[in-house]
Amino acid sequence: MKKKLGSLAAVGAIALLAAGCGEAPTSETGGGAASGSASGGASDFKACMVSDAGGFEDQSFNQAGLEGLEEAASELGVQTATTESSSNADYAPNIASLVQQNCNLVVAVGFLLADATGQAADANKDTQFALVDSQVDPARDNVKPLLFDTAQAAYLAGYVAAGTSQTGTVATYGGIQLPSVTIFMDGFVDGVAKYNQDNGTDVKVLGWDKAAQTGSFTGDFEDASKGQNTTQNFIDQGADIILPVAGPVGAGTLAAARAAGDVKVIWVDSDGYNTQPDYRDIILTTVVKEIGAAVKDAVQTEVDGQFTSEPYVGTLENGGVSLAPYHDLDAEVPQEVKDGVTALQQQIIDGSITVESPSTP
Repeated sequence: MKKKLGSLAAVGAIALLAAGCGEAPTSETGGGAASGSASGGASDFKACMVSDAGGFEDQSFNQAGLEGLEEAASELGVQTATTESSSNADYAPNIASLVQQNCNLVVAVGFLLADATGQAADANKDTQFALVDSQVDPARDNVKPLLFDTAQAAYLAGYVAAGTSQTGTVATYGGIQLPSVTIFMDGFVDGVAKYNQDNGTDVKVLGWDKAAQTGSFTGDFEDASKGQNTTQNFIDQGADIILPVAGPVGAGTLAAARAAGDVKVIWVDSDGYNTQPDYRDIILTTVVKEIGAAVKDAVQTEVDGQFTSEPYVGTLENGGVSLAPYHDLDAEVPQEVKDGVTALQQQIIDGSITVESPSTP
């Protein structure tokens, strides 16, 4: 069942928090009292978060999650604590450190934390957990998945890329081959195919074969040099619009695109126009995941004593995913492409078009 977000979080400036591997969080905040909660008041409630190895300064999904936690602290008056992971080995001890901090809700950010979250949930039945971008298997009553059907918004991005490309070649790649990554790539490929179908064109996509579920991956979400090398390889093959689904690795794509001079980038997760201000002139649009809003709503439901393990799924219909504005590059997107995107979005929302991916939540 797909649940609507109560509100969409605005992206704003935040104080970035960090903690050592496996150690108790070094930063904790709290606000004034808010409406009542199961524990007697929001000011008595502690919402906590653990990042994946990309860290809270990734200008991507970890940072977006932290922004949601910060907004919950500001608007709901809850206490917060965070711990930042540096490697996969940190996930279990970092989650344990937050449980030991008497957190009411622990939010784990990223698919790679699924196993550690499930194990912690089994060992701590009185603690509630939320997991961004993944589910635990089997499902637990105290774990709420926060999922996003980003294929829908990426489909629109693929259509824009195909309709805006000057070379007839676009590309995409991922950090690690995970469902939360390939779902973007699936939607992007299908959006390009839709443009070709509608316009009798033959725009090519490098980096991902949807049918075979194989393509280009850098192997991590940290090394920007790998993103730069991968992107340069695409540029050498004629690609002039690139979609990196790789967190901080995408910084390498921005660098390569800037150096090329005539290459544009489609960003992911948080609007790149805001998170990458030095590259506004080459960011065509962003496939947005409203992770912060989903995190804030998860905190709100637990504060209100309404926590359930029912997955939240962000879609175009409920505003959980979207295609960002074209901002400074608006004039470079043909009007017929803009009109096509508007029509396609409505068709996806009303069910006339179904965007499919093996990773659809």
